[in-house]
Amino acid sequence: MRERESNVLSLLEDRTNDYARKIALGMKTTFGWRELTYDGLSLMTRRLAAYLMNDLGLKRDERLAILSESKPEYGACVFASVISGLITVPLDIKLTNYELESILSDCTPSVMLVSHHYLDKARELQKVIPSLKYIILMDQMPANEKEEFPSIYTIPANYSCKWRHRSRKSTVFIIYTSGTTGAPKGVETTFGNILAQLHDLKIILRQIFPKRGDVRILSILPMNHLFEMTVGFTTFLNFGFSVYYTTSLKPKDVLNTIKDKRIHFMILVPAFLRLLKSLLEAEIRNASKIYQRTFPLKFFLAKILPFRWLKKIMFRRLHNMFGGSFKACLSGGAPFDIETARFFKRIGIDVYEGYGLTETSPVATMNLERNRDLHSVGKVLPSYDVKIDPETGELLLRGPSIMKGYHNQPELTAQAIDSEGFFHTGDKARIDKEGRVYITGRLKNMIVLSGGKKVFPEEVEAVLEKSEIFEELCVLGISREGGAKDGTEDIAVAVNLKQHIKEQHQGEDLTKLARDEVKKLSAKLAPYKRPINVIVLNQPIPRTATRKIKRREVKELISEK
Repeated sequence: MRERESNVLSLLEDRTNDYARKIALGMKTTFGWRELTYDGLSLMTRRLAAYLMNDLGLKRDERLAILSESKPEYGACVFASVISGLITVPLDIKLTNYELESILSDCTPSVMLVSHHYLDKARELQKVIPSLKYIILMDQMPANEKEEFPSIYTIPANYSCKWRHRSRKSTVFIIYTSGTTGAPKGVETTFGNILAQLHDLKIILRQIFPKRGDVRILSILPMNHLFEMTVGFTTFLNFGFSVYYTTSLKPKDVLNTIKDKRIHFMILVPAFLRLLKSLLEAEIRNASKIYQRTFPLKFFLAKILPFRWLKKIMFRRLHNMFGGSFKACLSGGAPFDIETARFFKRIGIDVYEGYGLTETSPVATMNLERNRDLHSVGKVLPSYDVKIDPETGELLLRGPSIMKGYHNQPELTAQAIDSEGFFHTGDKARIDKEGRVYITGRLKNMIVLSGGKKVFPEEVEAVLEKSEIFEELCVLGISREGGAKDGTEDIAVAVNLKQHIKEQHQGEDLTKLARDEVKKLSAKLAPYKRPINVIVLNQPIPRTATRKIKRREVKELISEK
């Protein structure tokens, strides 16, 4: 197999030739499975690229925005943008028009590719974004609706265009890490960043896939996140794997897809892994009495068994829920759930953890060691330099995967990347003598108390999350205003009680119930780390698409109470 990685375009061409008739991307629809071979993906890509360049006359480095759920056509849109010399801006479908308007005003796209589900939103945005000249549908409108915009299925069947090469320093993506107003933070990712990730991940993932063969991947994370774009899409296609998408994220539907397509591997977030564990535990409870009685013994014995194939036999009933071929998954985007990972490892399904940020394109570390410490996020990828700031304990990273900078924000870029080229992650960490990285806190979330003491919310949350009455919680600092303690913070916790607890204690003071629980659990903490304020929320805690808590929005909710 040829290995031309001097630029992304030659890589695309090589992979099409190498895996021409193999399934590249697939998705289950109401009419059955719709699949694109590597050849088919190439044809769709070139057809769209020819339209963008020849018919619309788009120039090099103009912006192309994508507003869509994950689907096979998404990949063709990304590759067509690359071939056309455009800069791709993947958008979060969960953002409001107000948030999207702020982002689009910052990156000024000329064209937007949109699925029919979000066409109304695209129409409204086009009215307020002067640069947005063209809207193209990524799929076809339902039969009973008029198709007023061209789609990738109705544009001219012309596949001839001159591919526009760009340097490794050129921007390929602008990824917005939030939908903030004012000055949105758009991370500029270059071709060099992507190629460095592909090189590193090829070395690392060979430990999981020593023989590439016919490997099938399930993608459930949104494509607008660089973790999914770089690993779940680009890296796996570079390996010649088949990537499948699902329209439903209900755990039972996901399991059915895994079973139908005999999926081997998937990328997910810890919260979804917990949901899968709950389904398996329900299966155990619904099994025969003999199975229920023998399961604890088998589960105990599995702790000392080194062979995955033997665990697969012992827990065949659970593996059958995954279709029998499922091997492992990669967790990222949020703190690791160690107990859940141990459960899956014990039954013969490996859970690997990756760590990184959008600014690191995004994977910086991966924990793949055979006898790995689940508390660690693993070792840094081969191309990285790593060190710990001796004063703050902050994790600093340097290497070819570090972003070009924040779009239109040179001052913010200078704050993030120092004069030596090290990116300041904002995460507090330690590194052991074997080179394993342990994330110990988040500097940006740090709470500064009146006595100068500093508290990391994650440390307090780890204790309070052991509660049997809390569904979810968020620890944060509430600023004091005026007086001698002006500018300092008190520790507060916002909690959601479990539904059955609310029902059992109707008419009672739920805040008192929550305070008593916090007081009991936080006795394990030093007095200065214990929350002073406890706020019971009547709505879910705001989170990003990858389940990270939006602490600023939680603060806003608290301030309204």
